[in-house]
Amino acid sequence: MNVSEFDYALSPDLIAQEPLPERDASRLMVLDRASGAVAHGAFAGLPDLLREGDLLVLNDTRVVPARLLGRKATGGRVEALLVERVGGTDETPEWECLTRSSRPLRPGGRIDFGGGLSAVLIRWNEDRSVLRFEDREGPAPATLAARGRVPLPPYIERSDADPREEVDRERYQTVFARRPGAETAFLTLHTGIGTFLPVRVDRVEDHRLHPEAFDLPEAAAEAVNRARSRGGRVVAVGTTVVRTLESRATAERTVIAGSGRCDLFIYPGHAFRVVDALLTNFHLPRSTLLMLVCAFAGRQNVLSAYQEAVRLRYRFYSYGDAMLIG
Repeated sequence: MNVSEFDYALSPDLIAQEPLPERDASRLMVLDRASGAVAHGAFAGLPDLLREGDLLVLNDTRVVPARLLGRKATGGRVEALLVERVGGTDETPEWECLTRSSRPLRPGGRIDFGGGLSAVLIRWNEDRSVLRFEDREGPAPATLAARGRVPLPPYIERSDADPREEVDRERYQTVFARRPGAETAFLTLHTGIGTFLPVRVDRVEDHRLHPEAFDLPEAAAEAVNRARSRGGRVVAVGTTVVRTLESRATAERTVIAGSGRCDLFIYPGHAFRVVDALLTNFHLPRSTLLMLVCAFAGRQNVLSAYQEAVRLRYRFYSYGDAMLIG
C-alpha cells in the first residue's frame, strides 16, 4: 500500500488558525462507516448522537508548553520540542527532543534559551536530539514550564511574540460533551515523536512508529469490558485512545489493564477488536492519523467524506471541526 493513496487536496485557507470563541460551535460531520453515508450537524449536538449504555473513552493527557526557542553560541537559531524525559537528574534533566536548526547540531554544543536556561547537546540524529538542561537560577524543570511555549503544529502560524500564546495555552486542549446515561472512562497516552514525525517511506508497511507511554487503568479497562458485555458501544475520543485500546485488546474483544509503551501502527487491514465508534478531527494528508481513520471506516469512505468537507468548507486540523464515525 502506497502512502500516496492517503493524499488529498486542501486549500490553505481551510486550515483553522485559531479556535472558535465557543468550542461547541464547531461543525460535526457524521460518517456511517458501513454505508459511507455522511450527515452534517454541530458539535453541540453530539449528546443526541450517543446512546444510553455507550462508553466514551478519553485521553486525560494534557498538552504542556514544551516548545523552546534558543540560540547556539554562533548565534544560529534553534527550536526544540520536548518529547520525553529520558534521564538526568531533577536539577539537570535530559530530554529527547525534536530539534530544528539552520545547521547540524554538534554534541557538546550549548544552546541558550534565555533567562538563565541553557542546554548541552548529548546526542543528535537527524532531527532528534537528547538535551541536558541547566538553569543557573535554580532547578531546570520549573524554568522549562515557565519559558516553554505551546507546541503548535507548523500549519498553525504564530510569530515568536504572538499575543495569542496565552489563548493557545488554554485552548490547545480537548473538551468533550457528555449525555446522561453515556458513561466516560479515562486512559493516558503521552503523545511523542511517533505522532510528530512525517511518513518518509513510500510503502505504508515500511513505516515504524516511535513507542509512546500509555496507562490503561483497571477502572477504565473494567468500564470498557462492561460496555461490551451489555452491548453498548465503545466510543474512542481521539486516535490516541484507539491505539491504546486496540494495543490492549484480546481475542475475546476485551481489554487488559496495564501500562507501558505503545508502538501499534494502525492502517487499512487492521482488525478492530474493541472500538465501535470514533470522534476525531480532520487529519493531514499522508499522515499516520489519516491512515488510522481510513482503517476504521474504509479509505474510500473517508477520502470521499474529506472531499465533501472541503466542498462545504469545514475547518481542518487541530483547531478545526470534528467527525464522528460509527
